[in-house]
This record gives sequence, C-alpha cells and structure tokens, in this order.
Amino acid sequence: MNKSYEVEYCNLELRFERRHIQNLIRDLIHEGYSLYWSENDSSFIISIRTGRKLVKLRFQRLQNRYKIVGDYTIKDEKLGEFIERLIGDTRGHAVVKRFKDRQILIENILFGELIRQVEVSGMEHRVIFQKRPLVTNEEVAKAFQSKRAEERAKEVRVELDYELACLYDAMRRNDAEETEKCKEKLAVLRHEMLLLEL
Repeated sequence: MNKSYEVEYCNLELRFERRHIQNLIRDLIHEGYSLYWSENDSSFIISIRTGRKLVKLRFQRLQNRYKIVGDYTIKDEKLGEFIERLIGDTRGHAVVKRFKDRQILIENILFGELIRQVEVSGMEHRVIFQKRPLVTNEEVAKAFQSKRAEERAKEVRVELDYELACLYDAMRRNDAEETEKCKEKLAVLRHEMLLLEL
C-alpha cells in the first residue's frame, strides 16, 4: 500500500440504483475489507475499516434511488479506486484532489469524464488538461452577429398577438376546446420568447 496516498473527493454528485451499493459492498468484502452497513428510511451508510481509520460512506435515499452525500478524504489506494470506479460507472460529477509531494492535482469530473486537470504547487497552478468546449469562441461570435434571432423575435410577437386575439374570441364563444389549444400555443410562444430573451 502507498503510505503517502491521500485523495479528497468533494462535491460528489452520484445517483444510482440500490444494486450499485450492493455491488460495492460485495466487491469490498471480496477485497478483504472489514465493513458493516446500516439503513433507515432516509439513508444507507457503509462503514469501512481501513487500517486504524473508519470511513463512512453516506447514501441519501431519493425514492427508489440513492445519492452519495458528503466529502471524503481517502488514504487507502484500493478504496480510492473503488470510489473512482463508482464515479465512472454512474457517470457522476466530482472534484478530486490528489495530494503528493507538496503538490495537489485537482481533477474536475463531469458525467464520469475528466474535463479539467490542474496541478497546484505552492502559490502556482498549471492547467495540465482542459477538455475543449462543445461551443467554440468563433461559433459564439457568429451567433451574436447573426440576425436570425432578431428576425424570429419579430415573427414571435406577430404570432403572439394573433394567438391572443384567437384566445379572446374562443373565450367569448365559451369554446373550451379552442381556448385550451390557444393556451397551449401561447405557452410554446412564451417559452420561445424566454429563449430569445425578449
């Protein structure tokens, strides 16, 4: 075992089925860990003995699913591998801090995938890896220069006026079916207006 191993798992956002917890318990027992667990209506806790330390993993119940809660400092390399496998298998989010030789390696994981890796040494930090954004700066600039949004905004206002007039007529005639259709169309137009930031 690596004596200097220390990893901190922060801002964990993992949601999973009960079988993931059962598989984790099975695998930990198979690896020789001494552990016990307890469960109530709101949570499931696995207590794992690692040398002299006791690590308690807390899972919050969300109806038929679970969510891991809390921040964890792990000094057992094998247990760290189990948690990282859980992050990957559940396509979870986390900030992972690896402490080594007066340096900290910080990894941002989103949907189980590494998106950013930064090395911190004293006051200095260096970006080692950064996943390319899905939208480039050029695409954002083109979107701002485009007149399509402005043109569509004018069309939406005209459609909105028309649907409001139709709704007024339907309500005057006590036509419940037509009133409901108009309200649905107005809801769609309202959503589009919000997207266009009108």
